[in-house]
Amino acid sequence: MRIVNLAGYLFVSLAHCAAWRAPLAARCEALDLRGTILLAPEGINAFVAGPETAIQAFLTYLREDPLFEGRFTPLTFKVSFSEAQPFKRMRVKLKKEIITMRHPAIRPEAGRAPAVAPATLKQWLDQGHDDDGRPVVLLDTRNAFEVDVGTFDDAIDWRLDKFGDFPDAVARHRAGFAGKTVVSFCTGGIRCEKAAIHLAEKGVEHVYQLDGGILGYFEHVGTAHYHGACFVFDERTALTPSLAPAADPARTAAQTGHPAPALTSRHDAPTAG
Repeated sequence: MRIVNLAGYLFVSLAHCAAWRAPLAARCEALDLRGTILLAPEGINAFVAGPETAIQAFLTYLREDPLFEGRFTPLTFKVSFSEAQPFKRMRVKLKKEIITMRHPAIRPEAGRAPAVAPATLKQWLDQGHDDDGRPVVLLDTRNAFEVDVGTFDDAIDWRLDKFGDFPDAVARHRAGFAGKTVVSFCTGGIRCEKAAIHLAEKGVEHVYQLDGGILGYFEHVGTAHYHGACFVFDERTALTPSLAPAADPARTAAQTGHPAPALTSRHDAPTAG
C-alpha cells in the first residue's frame, strides 16, 4: 500500500492551540495517521503520513471543521510518496514557536516574507545575477549535518548546530550582504521564511526566501545548480530530486551521524522546515 506524505506549515495567529490539541490528535489517531503536528501562537507545522483515503479525510477535517474557525483553509502541503510508513507514531505538540529561533521575528498578521519562485531563482543562477543586476547569494539556513547531504552550488553554510543559532550568525556576517540579493533556503520553507524576515529586520535590504524550499525547487526545477539529496527528518532520511527516498538512507544517516527517524531525538528538528 502506497503511503502519502504531507509536509506543510502556515504562519497564522492561533489563540486556541491548547484547546485544539486533543481533538486534532484524536482525529489523526482515528484515521491511523502518523507523524508530527506542532501548534504555536505563530502557526502550524505539520508532517503527516498515511493511506490516501485517510489523508484526504484529514485534509477535509483540517480545512472545514468548525473547530478551527477556518484558520487552516490556506494551508497547502507538499506531497511525496513512500512504500512504507516513515513515522512510528502520531504526535500533536504545543510549542512556543513552530520552528525554534528564540527571536520574536514572526508576526503572522504582517504577512509573508518576500519570496522568489524556483524558476526565477534558476534564471538568476543561470545568468549570474538577479533582474536588477545584483549578484545573488544563496544562504542555507539548515543545520550543518543536513547541508552535508546536499545543497546548492556555492551556497553560504554557517555550520549551524541548530536554527536557534541563526540570529547570532547573522550578527557576525550580515555586513557581507551589502549590495547583494540574498535568497535564504531550507527544506520546505519554514526556516528560510523566518530567516528572511530576521535578515530584513537586521537591515539586509534585498532578501527573499525560496518559495517552497528545496523540495519545492526539486518539484518545479529539478537538479539545476543543486548537488546531492535533501535530508528529511523521518525514516526515509533523504529525498532525491524526484522526491523519492534516497537509495541508501542508512548510508546517508551514517555519513551525517544523525539518523533521525520519526523526530525522536533532535530538539530542533523541523517537520516541514
